[in-house]
Amino acid sequence: MTNTQPLRTQPTVRSCPFDPPEEYRTLREQEPVAPVTFPDGSAGWLVTRYEDVRTVLGDPRFSAQRTLLRPGVGPDDVPAPPPGMFIMMDAPEHTRFRRLLTGQFTVRRMRQLTPAVEKIVAEQLDAMAAAKGPVDLVQAFALPVPSLVICELLGVPYADREEFQRNSATIVRLNSSPEEFQQAQAAMRGFIHQLVLAKREKPTDDILSELVRSGELTDEELVGVGVLLLIAGHETTANMIALGTMCLLQNPEQLAALREDPSLMDSAVEELLRYLTIIQFGVRRTALEDVELHGRQIKEGSMVVASLASGNRDAAHLADDPERLDVGRPHSPHLAFGHGIHQCLGQQLARAEMKAALSALLDRFPTLRLAVPVEEVPMRDDMLVYGVHELSVTW
Repeated sequence: MTNTQPLRTQPTVRSCPFDPPEEYRTLREQEPVAPVTFPDGSAGWLVTRYEDVRTVLGDPRFSAQRTLLRPGVGPDDVPAPPPGMFIMMDAPEHTRFRRLLTGQFTVRRMRQLTPAVEKIVAEQLDAMAAAKGPVDLVQAFALPVPSLVICELLGVPYADREEFQRNSATIVRLNSSPEEFQQAQAAMRGFIHQLVLAKREKPTDDILSELVRSGELTDEELVGVGVLLLIAGHETTANMIALGTMCLLQNPEQLAALREDPSLMDSAVEELLRYLTIIQFGVRRTALEDVELHGRQIKEGSMVVASLASGNRDAAHLADDPERLDVGRPHSPHLAFGHGIHQCLGQQLARAEMKAALSALLDRFPTLRLAVPVEEVPMRDDMLVYGVHELSVTW
């Protein structure tokens, strides 16, 4: 990308823990496709309006193959996607993996899974109640619920959670060195590889075993898929449960409306997903050819970041005050799960987990509240997936 003007940096500093940086509003109004320098030092274009974000994520002229840049690694140094890491692949290779997995995450299958999710939720709440307050909601509830669910779905031993959660955190932390990132990734791949070998020897009733039985993937590809699903399956939902709880506690009128009318939970989940949008720095794509977007000429090879968080606050898409949390807001399509062929595969699972977790948590602890001042809650500003590092609550 060539540009004679000094580049602004991508906004990253929040004035409120629940809002994206304020500069995004100005960018949407004045420069919706803006040349910027990203946190890793690379340069490219930042896209901030809802419709433009959808365009970038849905247009095959923008490639997903260079999405996971790390500090100190330039775009020209990015290797080919690891086998099985299909979120970094374009069609038709991406299609091959997606086809194998789509049937595992249907709405019907997630509904069938709901009783098991509710049982896991109830067990974690029982343990919380026995421990008495204050407790860290992340470790006591928000992290165990999706971790237990994804372990059961994949066939991963939950007893190994400390190992995979530690490596997962290193992989999604922005300030991990290239060496730390590579070591964590290698450890995670080694962990899943041992599982794949075990499933080949003795398959069980889980997703990894079904993928092994399909005979369509190599061991390396199975490892890549397993790593991706394991990280995505607990990192994202855990942070939505914890951050969503914190957000409701800080918006008492919305919490009261939800308690008064529990039927609002479906819309509340969608609104929290939209309002909080935990993929905080956006989704990266690379232009495969020269593309004009909103009057800007994006050259072949240029990096483009589509800001999901900004798009979800776009008043041109959501006219009724998108900066306000409204648990009763009529459903409007949002970008929290992305868009296009890479839209989140596990979105129905995430919805089921959030609904079960938040419903039961608020019902079980009607006097739930923060145990520390909100400004003392450690936020995940240093992570690709936003949320809270811990959330001390009592009741």
